[in-house]
Amino acid sequence: MKIISALATLSLIATVFLYSNETSYAEQTEDMSATKHIDSIVLGAGCFWGAEKRYEAIPGVINAISGYADGKNIKPTYREITKAKNRHNPDNYAEVVKVTYNTSMTNLETILQNYFEGHDPTQLNRQGNDIGTQYRSTILTNSDEQTKTAQEISNQYQVLLTVKDFNDIKTKISPLTKFFPAEKYHQDYLAKNPNGYCPDHSTGVKFSVQSMVEKKISNDHLIIGKHIVVIEADHYCPYCEKFRKDVVDNYNGTIPMSFRLASQLQDLTIKTATWATPTILFLEDGKEVYGRQGYIAPKKFYKALGAFKLGQSEAYNVAFDEGTDGRYCKEYEIFKNTPDGVFVDKLSGAELFDTRDRFNSKSGWLSFTKPVDGTTYEKEDNRYGMQRIEVRSKTSDIHLGHVFPDGPNGQPRYCINATVLEFVPREKI
Repeated sequence: MKIISALATLSLIATVFLYSNETSYAEQTEDMSATKHIDSIVLGAGCFWGAEKRYEAIPGVINAISGYADGKNIKPTYREITKAKNRHNPDNYAEVVKVTYNTSMTNLETILQNYFEGHDPTQLNRQGNDIGTQYRSTILTNSDEQTKTAQEISNQYQVLLTVKDFNDIKTKISPLTKFFPAEKYHQDYLAKNPNGYCPDHSTGVKFSVQSMVEKKISNDHLIIGKHIVVIEADHYCPYCEKFRKDVVDNYNGTIPMSFRLASQLQDLTIKTATWATPTILFLEDGKEVYGRQGYIAPKKFYKALGAFKLGQSEAYNVAFDEGTDGRYCKEYEIFKNTPDGVFVDKLSGAELFDTRDRFNSKSGWLSFTKPVDGTTYEKEDNRYGMQRIEVRSKTSDIHLGHVFPDGPNGQPRYCINATVLEFVPREKI
């Protein structure tokens, strides 16, 4: 029965996400209102075989493609650029590697540090015995920001090289005009040819090891119970900021919410791709139940959380299908005589009703003369041929009940479903 219940909950959450609007999954993915942390840079460091393999080993690098760039007036092919007549041609294409990476898992600084450490940037138009303009050291950028970063890392490395008595860096930094992928047999060359020729021309000069070590974080507490994990970026992410403002800042629910980088998910079983931020994950015992890439508005977030926390229950029916508790239901019997405190939204944790405003209406539902100021809103409800005023939670937008004009001493009677509430004693507020 437990397995069946878990599968039902998973199905419910999936349905909530899938049918949250009328667009297709492909359309939602195309415009997911997320910061898509995919970027690339083109690097020339001599023979592209070894460089390609080295870049692919960097955590966070998605792909490394050998190719040609920064040339003109000749064909961008291996046969053409290696001809003797082009060996000293300043218009020759350079052997380069296009490095595509996930900026939420690594950064340009890390890649460029690896680049400078992996070859000898003080050599002009050569790397060891590989001589010619096609072997020049070059960084080809796609933005002014990349150019600035490349120059900063180059300057840092020059200081380290000078201390070790190396000459000036000859690396040329310029904007990328066009990248041409190399012939198929050059791609993943060393993986296909383990004994392939590609000597190590690195200087042996290293950047600070400490700067290359990424901060680790413990996920031990995420292995037990239900958790919400929000994957954010380690730099400015407008959609992460919007999600924090619209959802996180008002969340006080009982399911803990944690924040991680995509590189800090060790020991967790994650199915959803984490290349976009924010990505919201619902975990149970360290395993993803469901995930959502991109910004999600409060109403949709709480509907997904409702499926995750409440499953297929009376509480979910009340909250999202405008259902009604049975009279004198179990939760009503528990809450009708609770001591001093407040009743909170079962999903968001927002304070909704105070025991000081509770009274016994003998109706079989919790009754209050008023809600906590500013925590609910009201709207007309003309369903089932009746004219009523519905009461909803402002934070989660769940249905709470109705308000009637027949309370004590001419006050309103807020008739509220107990299944969508939780109680917090006054001393714990």
